[in-house]
Amino acid sequence: MKMKFAICISNKGYDDLESRKLYRILSDEKAKGAGCLRVIDEYPADRFVIVDFSEEIQTRLLEAIRETAG
Repeated sequence: MKMKFAICISNKGYDDLESRKLYRILSDEKAKGAGCLRVIDEYPADRFVIVDFSEEIQTRLLEAIRETAG
């Protein structure tokens, strides 16, 4: 399955979210049906805009995440 990512573009009114933070999107039909995204984060609500990256950018972002993780 292809990995998808979202970037928080504004956390106005939601201090628990981090602007400009990249989040991995999890598959969730219930969230999709409600017009939301399910992501791995500290806060349960999902308020993000989907950005469709090319395969090259997705690969580079994933590499960068892996490098910073350990």
